[in-house]
Amino acid sequence: MAKEEVKTRIEADGLRYRSKAPGSPFAPAGAFGGSTMSCFLCGKHRPRSMLKTRKLLGKAQTVCAPSCKEAAEQPAP
Repeated sequence: MAKEEVKTRIEADGLRYRSKAPGSPFAPAGAFGGSTMSCFLCGKHRPRSMLKTRKLLGKAQTVCAPSCKEAAEQPAP
């Protein structure tokens, strides 16, 4: 029993897939303040305004402010 061969083609504009939305979910919304970063502790992407810098393992890392649990309960701005 052979697998069905998936046929895709590159369109004139260079895109191959029609269902995939263009762009990245982590692209910056504005100049500097609109971008997201991941929390060093929980790994979730949050706006920079919801993060703080804390010294962990001898290096400054960005973590959720005030904590990961409280940040998960708050709605994103």
